[in-house]
Amino acid sequence: MAQKVLIVVDMQNDFIDGALGSKEAASIVDHVAEKIREAEEHQDTIVFTQDTHDANYLSTEEGKNLPIPHCIRNTKGWEISDRLPLPKEYTIFHKETFGSSALSEFIAKLARTKEDYVFEVIGLCTDICVLSNAVVVKTFFPNAHIVVDAACCAGVTPQSHDTALDAMKAIQIEIIHQGKEPWRNST
Repeated sequence: MAQKVLIVVDMQNDFIDGALGSKEAASIVDHVAEKIREAEEHQDTIVFTQDTHDANYLSTEEGKNLPIPHCIRNTKGWEISDRLPLPKEYTIFHKETFGSSALSEFIAKLARTKEDYVFEVIGLCTDICVLSNAVVVKTFFPNAHIVVDAACCAGVTPQSHDTALDAMKAIQIEIIHQGKEPWRNST
C-alpha cells in the first residue's frame, strides 16, 4: 500500500489576506484545514513549505520582478495561518523562492527508499509555488500518483489558477476537487 504525503504550500497570512492576499485564497483555508485534519487522521506524512524572505527582499531577483514585500521572516505575514491546524507531527521547509530546495532534498530522500508514495499538493499560489513544487515531486517520482486538489488551491488570478491546473494535467498530475479522492481507495 502506498504511503501518502500531503504537501501544504505557503498557507501564510501574506498570501491569504495580507500583502498578496485575495478572496480566492481566503476561500480555500477551511478546505485546506480539513485536508490537514484528514491526513493526520490517516497518519499520512504532512509537510509545509513556508515562503521566507529577509529585509533585503526587494534586491533579490524575485523582489525585482515582484516588488511587493511579503513573507518577511518573523512577521505576522510570514506565519502560517492560525486558521490551520498544525498536526502533532509535521515538517516545515522554508524557501526563498518558488520551489523549495529543502523540499527537493526531502523528496529525493523518499525516492531513494524505493517505496510507493501518493503525493497531494495543495496551497498557494497554484500558478507559482504549487506548480513549482508539484513539478519537483513529478521530477523525482515520474511514476507516482500525484494529486492537486483544485478546491484547496488558489492562483494569483482565477485564470492563472486554471492555466496552472491545465499545465499540471498535461504532465499527468491528477486534478481533483475537495472530497473526491479516488486514489485513497486504490492504495
